[in-house]
Amino acid sequence: MTFSPVVLPVPGRTVDLRIKVSAPASGGDLPVILLSHGHGPSNFVSSLHGYGPLADFWAAHGFAVIQPTHLDSMTLGLRESDDPEAPLYWRSRAEDMRHILDHLDRIEAAVPGLGGRLDHSRIAAAGHSMGGHTVGLLCGQGVADPAGGTPVDLSDARVKAGVLMAPPGGGEDLAAFAAEHYPVLRTTGFAAMTTPALVVVGENDRNPAFSDREDWRADAYHLSPGPKSLLTLFGAEHGLGGVGMYDAAETTDENPERVAALRALVWAYLRTTLYPGDSAWADAIAALHGMPDPLGTVESK
Repeated sequence: MTFSPVVLPVPGRTVDLRIKVSAPASGGDLPVILLSHGHGPSNFVSSLHGYGPLADFWAAHGFAVIQPTHLDSMTLGLRESDDPEAPLYWRSRAEDMRHILDHLDRIEAAVPGLGGRLDHSRIAAAGHSMGGHTVGLLCGQGVADPAGGTPVDLSDARVKAGVLMAPPGGGEDLAAFAAEHYPVLRTTGFAAMTTPALVVVGENDRNPAFSDREDWRADAYHLSPGPKSLLTLFGAEHGLGGVGMYDAAETTDENPERVAALRALVWAYLRTTLYPGDSAWADAIAALHGMPDPLGTVESK
């Protein structure tokens, strides 16, 4: 079942926080995934209306999926505002996720049939592109306020597992264009990102406007302490086959089979990470590597 919008007032936020909730129609003790959208060019992918291929699958397989509409969403028209956080709203994005966790009881009460069914102890956060940066912040990723260079800690111990899909890499190898237009990305570091996480990257996800280094988007795996896993999808570009929306025009590498593998692998990773002893992740890795023509590969540390 899907219900939207749930509207949460947030003091000091330009507009109320609007979220979408997708969950199984029955069952209790549901683990939760907070799903953070990217900063892409489409009108509705960057909002609670996007990422259906992921949210629908995860909700159909036992998770409650909560999707906020961040302030950088194209639907809000705030990217060109004079807010010092525009256009990325990097701090507000993480604060949106924390506000949701602060008000899970209110969200349960607002969604018909959801009351008392969420497991508040099993929380994961997943995000694509800039959403991956948001999840990284919740998991301990380092960042500094570009206005004054002050370190900012937005980590949240309630998040037990992270999934960073095509996230920005470290600031040291950021290209001049991104450094000028998105200065907060210059400060990204992963040394303190200690929360268990799965990093998902596309083999062909390269954009010289962000970095010339081919493996830049895998920095969250290579430069952070374990436990971490890295899923590399062969032939995939930034859309990872089309995770943003069904038939999204901005997907340059549309591949439904790739999306099906990604969402199943993420599901398996979260099952095992949130329920230690569950064999789903090991089984999924074995299935992936055992394919006659594997869609990707997994490494862990």
